[in-house]
Amino acid sequence: MSKVLVIAEHLDGKLNASTARAVSAAVAVKPEVIDVVVLSDAPEVVAAEAAKIVGVSKVLTVARVENAHALAAILAPQIAKLAAGYTHVFAPSTTFGKDVAPRVAALLGVSQVSDVMSVEAARRFTRPIYAGNAIVTVEADASSVVVATIRTASWPAAASTGAAAVEAVAIDVALPTHTRFVGLQQGKSDRPDLQSASKVVSGGRGVGSKENFEIIYKFADRIGAAVGASRAAVDAGYVPNEMQVGQTGKIIAPELYMAIGISGAIQHLTGIKDAGTIVAINKDAEAPIFEVADLGLVGDLFKILPELEQAL
Repeated sequence: MSKVLVIAEHLDGKLNASTARAVSAAVAVKPEVIDVVVLSDAPEVVAAEAAKIVGVSKVLTVARVENAHALAAILAPQIAKLAAGYTHVFAPSTTFGKDVAPRVAALLGVSQVSDVMSVEAARRFTRPIYAGNAIVTVEADASSVVVATIRTASWPAAASTGAAAVEAVAIDVALPTHTRFVGLQQGKSDRPDLQSASKVVSGGRGVGSKENFEIIYKFADRIGAAVGASRAAVDAGYVPNEMQVGQTGKIIAPELYMAIGISGAIQHLTGIKDAGTIVAINKDAEAPIFEVADLGLVGDLFKILPELEQAL
């Protein structure tokens, strides 16, 4: 009998949409039970959101003052203790999940399955390797708990029309004291979140400078899109690194992705392979981005973008 425990990701009292995507992957396992665990100092509001996710059997809350901030060193021992009654432990393959899941796997003495793209069987999954150039099938040992991170770009978010029960649980486990929360530094923006936006406009090295990047922001605001960037643009200092899209940045799957002045290095293409429609604008007709683009326009972005904006 399969039982899946999904680790809820949340911040500032709000459930991250990645949790609903992890639940979709859990449903594909076809288990008898899918439980979501919310670890927080005050988990009630987040738990109420999680309880609405279709497919969830029960939401477990672990309320401890130590859980006020998502520190992997603090959360992992609690999750590992709770995992004793489950066959699978899933977390979204986000910064949060990539931080917590390896510690949980280590405490359980198992190998982690990373970036699950599809579920072939209860213990058999596919995941990308070589920067997404190949897809490998991996199978977890039948005698151990499956700890996996879910590639959120490959899974739709489960609907929010459910009504699961919420249950408070107490976990008797000693927590480490060598890690403490100092502060959280994060970019603030009125634009849509890059990882969950349905439309994304990204700029690359071809934009030319930090000042020139304003043309990308202006166009994105015109169509209500989030703003991303290639690694080259980040390395050049045009934008902060939280905007980077690609293998070493954010993996996204918007309905519309516009690559402006981006050549299309394999590292970048890895991050957008699940996008719905890809539009490329580049003055180099031989740029690799045109090989994956659904629509491509060769020309000067500083001439084309104002014309597009005027047409809109």
